Amino acid sequence: MLEAMLQDWVAVVFWGLVSTAVMATVLEGAQVMGFSRLSFPFLFGTYVTGSRRRAMILGYVLYLMGGWLFASLYALLLDALWRVWWVGLLAGLGHGIFLVVVFFPLLPYVHPRIANEYDGPSALRRLEPPGAFGLNYGRATPVSTVLAQGLYGLIFAFGYSHVG
Repeated sequence: MLEAMLQDWVAVVFWGLVSTAVMATVLEGAQVMGFSRLSFPFLFGTYVTGSRRRAMILGYVLYLMGGWLFASLYALLLDALWRVWWVGLLAGLGHGIFLVVVFFPLLPYVHPRIANEYDGPSALRRLEPPGAFGLNYGRATPVSTVLAQGLYGLIFAFGYSHVG
């Protein structure tokens, strides 16, 4: 019993890292190729610091920790349902749709450095708000976000389902 729990925990940590790395690569790749201006690590980092340089470093650390947190939640979901790849894919796509539809519009109200659509930028709130579906960050932002989250869920579920 203890050995199986340890094996599951190691799988969550490992596949959480792998799926987070792939998701970050896809999202940052979309940014580099000009499809989107969204950088989740930068958004997370600017939540805790106003320094752009520190924001990227801290943002990647926070992004990785968030990836592990979500890996734990996905593992609970997979254990409660079935350990099959398509459950992870559906969870990831659902997560991505939630980000685009709910999280992006709420972000200016919880993030200390993002301007909102009504008041505009200020000395402290200098980052552009994502807008509806994140479209202020590029037309491909909603698609790249949902696809990257779906890929995260698919990779995590595929790897996690082959443990034990």
